[in-house]
Amino acid sequence: MSRPRVLVREPIAEAGVALLRERFDVDVDPDGDLVERIGEYDAIVVRSATRLDASLLERAGRLRAIGRAGVGVDNVDVDAATRRGIVVANAPESNIVSAAEHTIGLLVALARNIPQAHAALKQGRWERSRWAGVELAEKTLGVLGLGRIGQQVARRAVGLGMHVVGHDPFVSRERFRELGVTPAERPEEVYAQADFVTLHLPLTAETRGLIGRDAFARMRDGVRLVNAARGELVDEEALADALRSGKVAAAALDVFAREPYRGPLLELDNVVATPHLAASTAEAQDRAGIIVAEQVVAALEGGLVTNAVNIPAIGPEDLEVLGPLVPLAAKLGRLAMEVADGRADAIRLTYYGAVAEYDTRLLTVAALNGAFQGRTEQPVNYVNAPLIAADRGIEVGEERRPAARDFTSLVRVAVVRDGDEARVAGTTIGGRDRHWLVSALGFQLEIELAPLMVLFRYDDVPGVIGHVGTLFGSAGVNIANMAVSRTRRGGKALMALTLDAEPPPALVERFRGEGFDDARFIRLG
Repeated sequence: MSRPRVLVREPIAEAGVALLRERFDVDVDPDGDLVERIGEYDAIVVRSATRLDASLLERAGRLRAIGRAGVGVDNVDVDAATRRGIVVANAPESNIVSAAEHTIGLLVALARNIPQAHAALKQGRWERSRWAGVELAEKTLGVLGLGRIGQQVARRAVGLGMHVVGHDPFVSRERFRELGVTPAERPEEVYAQADFVTLHLPLTAETRGLIGRDAFARMRDGVRLVNAARGELVDEEALADALRSGKVAAAALDVFAREPYRGPLLELDNVVATPHLAASTAEAQDRAGIIVAEQVVAALEGGLVTNAVNIPAIGPEDLEVLGPLVPLAAKLGRLAMEVADGRADAIRLTYYGAVAEYDTRLLTVAALNGAFQGRTEQPVNYVNAPLIAADRGIEVGEERRPAARDFTSLVRVAVVRDGDEARVAGTTIGGRDRHWLVSALGFQLEIELAPLMVLFRYDDVPGVIGHVGTLFGSAGVNIANMAVSRTRRGGKALMALTLDAEPPPALVERFRGEGFDDARFIRLG
């Protein structure tokens, strides 16, 4: 049989090309007609310039792997590839060192006004007193987000003699101790202590614009801000105002909400700016090429594709039982993490009934994938989710039990933090394998999981159900389903709802102030 064929469409490290050539027939062709030729290849390696959309992938009858030599996969239609059974892999760890070093470079430049002094001297001005800076030693650095890049920044800052305080509910206390970082339960605790603040957060609905007027008001006067993560984390207008007023002494920015950036921040002398250079080193680019070549080799030779961004296949012999439970486990993982306020020391999976007779590792990965979505600075998938747990010092455990109370198969996810457990359990029901929640927070109930869920915990007294319905009705939000459970008459009760539409923020805040023990609005979709 002929060897598989690989097309290297964009330049990658020579070592990566050599690795591919050891095993496959490789064409390095950046200019050929891709529409006509993609059907000839078993794998393709791209960077960011080549777009692999659904229409192009329809022509790729032989394609089994796409290697993206870089972090993102925005130029690849992952859904279309998944439907066609094509593994999509990238190199998410290739820029960790480069991004961390660039952050430290911005930090030093910010403290010592290096770019401003350089520019003045180049223009013939000797301005020693104007650009006097501050030392980093003994200052406090606040790190928001302690994923792999944030941890590398923290280690380097400790080496510079800085005190480091960090917020990341996803990182265990033990990992904080290993890093020499003081944990903060809330971002506000970081703001109150930090002389410098650096951002390493994922971009989510909750973090978009997180660093805005309210955040600046809570920070120390004269704070300095570094952002080499996501431009949208910062309200740029609020930052400009804070810089002009002196509330923020200076800012160093590598990323912006819209790029290329040409806004007012560039007009301020106390801003250091670079054009999205954090990952732009020769080493990072070479590393990306080598990593993605290794991923393509694994995909074509049946090995473990550790950086796959789409769902790995389930063996046909296990598909009937495990297939419907994979998305259920992901939903339960997300729900359990939401109930636990996004904090975890351990995540424990228990499988009951028929499912306990199978290899449940894929379900555990699915639960981790759901739990970590939107909570890391890197994309989460079904392969790297266990690595993310390990990086954050989160213990993951599985247990199998043959008996499942009233159900053929049951999946339970427990998120443990400081000795407390947030447990949820679910199963599939009916010929369409609908996903049902059967217990939560110690209460037994039955309700179909939906994209918008609400959980209320309260005292079991008359009128609560009617009051909840009235408030939602007044806001024009339809309740699709409701389930109520209680421990005993007059004790505690749990109400679970699914909604047809997103509730307005004012209604969410009203419920949280209505005297419930707990009121949680959770997006599973």
